[in-house]
Amino acid sequence: MPRILNTQLFKAVLDSNASEHGARMTAMDKASENANEMLRSLKISYNRARQAAITTELTEIVSGAAALKG
Repeated sequence: MPRILNTQLFKAVLDSNASEHGARMTAMDKASENANEMLRSLKISYNRARQAAITTELTEIVSGAAALKG
């Protein structure tokens, strides 16, 4: 009887450790996915802002050239 009880207690501790490890792995996987999503979003925002700045600069250059012509 004591051996069975000892074995069941040991199994419960092992199951608890395995469950915690699995939960940590799942949490880290979700955190990695969220970080990748945020990085993708930030890259798009950066590229849009960069493109807008370039467009504005080109517009100013063209306007300046047109003003000089005429």
